[in-house]
Amino acid sequence: MRSYQPDLTPPWKRSAPVPEVPAEPDLVVEEVATGFCGAVIRCEKTAQGPTVTLEDRFGKHRVFPMGPRGFLLEGRVVTLVRPAAAGPAGQARTASGSVAVPGARARVARAGRIYVEGRHDAELVERVWGDDLRIEGVVVEYLEGIDDLPAIVRGFAPGPDARLGVLVDHLVPGSKESRIAAEVTDRNVLVVGHPYIDVWEAVKPSSVGIPAWPVVPRGQDWKTGVCRSLGWPENTGAAWQHILSKVSSYKDLEPQLLGRVEELIDFVTLPA
Repeated sequence: MRSYQPDLTPPWKRSAPVPEVPAEPDLVVEEVATGFCGAVIRCEKTAQGPTVTLEDRFGKHRVFPMGPRGFLLEGRVVTLVRPAAAGPAGQARTASGSVAVPGARARVARAGRIYVEGRHDAELVERVWGDDLRIEGVVVEYLEGIDDLPAIVRGFAPGPDARLGVLVDHLVPGSKESRIAAEVTDRNVLVVGHPYIDVWEAVKPSSVGIPAWPVVPRGQDWKTGVCRSLGWPENTGAAWQHILSKVSSYKDLEPQLLGRVEELIDFVTLPA
């Protein structure tokens, strides 16, 4: 019979336990050693141990071992584990995939803010991250475009205790948006973006029930062109409400948007 061996390591030298999180498909995490951020594509069992494949916002795949303390989830160190087979329900989660905190009160709003381009962007962020934003005390506001972004940033007067995060549509090399974003150099401001012409495209086509988002010829209003191509009434407000109604969680959104919003929330909530 084995005798009990007490742990004589002083408490202050023991590693604090970290939560184990199932690597469910589309969960967005960051690998600690490399900083690679992406959505979970699959888990596999190998001779060297379990691995997880992540896909970043550019569609690049990388495989990582699922070792202890190997990943960051919403800025917190976690250990990824293989998802359990279907069984009893586990912890309740918010629409963003975070662990729900029943009965939690909204925190008093921080001085920091997240700005998005338009009303639809703000409504989509609220739909998926609303619970998290209220717990963190983060207010999201929309700008109606970013043409005056440098002046808006100066007017906000960001600082270490009032960081500003900005989410930009169609932030790709050579675009007008990329040139405007490059003018913002304040280290208390983080400007990130997704590659889509409009945030509508950040909703997975399969969630909306279409095979793909249409390609709209240049010179046409993109949203009106989408409605026309899909045979929807050319009422973009009603079309957006239809699209938004199909979003119930982060699983309905593309990883290229998920990672950027999580990045902004982390940035504006970091301690000064």
